[in-house]
Amino acid sequence: MKKIALSLTILLGALSASNATAFDGDVNAGKQKSATCAACHGPDGNAPITIYPKIAGQHPDYILKQLQDLKLGMTSGGKEGRMDPVMSAMAMPLSEQDMKDLAAYFSSLNMSEGSTPKDVVEVGAMLYKAGDAERGIPSCASCHGPRGNGSSLAKFPKVSFQHPEYIKSQLEKFRNGTRHNDLNGMMGDIAKKLTDKDIEVLSKYLGGLH
Repeated sequence: MKKIALSLTILLGALSASNATAFDGDVNAGKQKSATCAACHGPDGNAPITIYPKIAGQHPDYILKQLQDLKLGMTSGGKEGRMDPVMSAMAMPLSEQDMKDLAAYFSSLNMSEGSTPKDVVEVGAMLYKAGDAERGIPSCASCHGPRGNGSSLAKFPKVSFQHPEYIKSQLEKFRNGTRHNDLNGMMGDIAKKLTDKDIEVLSKYLGGLH
């Protein structure tokens, strides 16, 4: 918990001390380069297959970081960045400008709405908004916001309306250490404290959070 609090303090201090430069990706160029992305993420960035993430409306800085990390995962043999058999291979040939253009394009689109099953609303809202102090689990909303919109400057992703299946798989990867490209290991530290039931509830709750 101390590690997470310190990371947030450092991050917020850095953000308040400087203004971020404008994102310099080109939306039109990104659209032209997005054809190969459509197979998994859909032509409008709303993945029709729920094991893949919706990237429409996601923060451009976050999309850029993930593409950079996925490429690094491949070039480092999984020792650094984020390694995914499919996406790391897709990111390999992309230049920095390609990544910025794709990030600009997909972030300009609208993410489709999702829904939350009634049976997880109460417990999901409690865990997301308040965490669980007894188990050392902080509030998800402290980083991702009360509506799940995240933060572009902090590179915290928008998690509302995301496919539950994708959220579940990523929380499990953070928990078992197969994904580790989060800031100072914050998500890994948190996910290790989540039970299978916690992950199921949070994943379904986020699907309709708005």
